[in-house]
Amino acid sequence: MYKILILDFDGTIGNTTQFIVQIMMASFDALHMKKPSVEACTRTIGLPLAQCFVQSYKNEGLPEMSEETGLLCAETYRRIFEEKKKPGAILPYPGCIETLRKLHDQGIVLTIASSRNHSSLMDFVREFGIEDIISYVIGADDVTEAKPSAEPVTRTLQALGFSPSEALVVGDTCFDILMGHNAHCDTCGVTYGNGTIEELKEAGAEYIIGRFEDLHIA
Repeated sequence: MYKILILDFDGTIGNTTQFIVQIMMASFDALHMKKPSVEACTRTIGLPLAQCFVQSYKNEGLPEMSEETGLLCAETYRRIFEEKKKPGAILPYPGCIETLRKLHDQGIVLTIASSRNHSSLMDFVREFGIEDIISYVIGADDVTEAKPSAEPVTRTLQALGFSPSEALVVGDTCFDILMGHNAHCDTCGVTYGNGTIEELKEAGAEYIIGRFEDLHIA
C-alpha cells in the first residue's frame, strides 16, 4: 500500500529520551535557570530544540520563557551534547534496525524527518549502520518550518518523487502525527517512545503499534 516511509528519529528509531532530558537539565544548570520536571521536558521531545526549552517551562507552569532565552538554551544544549556524546551512548530500539532492513529488502524507500539537526542525524545513521538503506534525511536546519508543519514531509516527497498517498509517516509523538496529516499522509504512532497512546489517538494516527517490528506495510 505504501511505497515510502518517513520516519521520526528520537523516540522512534533511537532510544534517546533519557540522554536528551539529561542534557536539557545540564543546560538549565549551566545557565543557572530553574529546572522544570523530567516529565515537562520529555513532553517537548519532537519539537525544534529551542522550542523544547520554551515549551518545557509552559508545561511546568513556570514564567514564560522568551524566544531569545530558548535559543540560548539550545546553544548551550548543543555544546554540552557534543561534550557528552560517545559511541554507544544512544542505541536503536530493539528490532528496529532489523525491521528497517527487511522493509528495505521489500522495496520500501526509507527516509528520516526529524527536529534534530542534519549533521547529528547523519552521525546516528552512520553509527547505527543504516547509511546504505536510508534514502533521504531531513533535519530541523534543512527546513523553514519544522514539525508539526508539513514541510519536512512535503520536501521529502518532492525530492524523491512520491505522492502523499504513497507515504506513511511514523513517529512517537503527536507532532509527528500532525506533521503527516498536514502533508495529507497516513500516519503510524509508536507507543514505546515519548508520546502516550492517548495523545497518538487524539492526534488521529491511522495506525498505532507497540513495537517497531509490528510495522508491516507491504
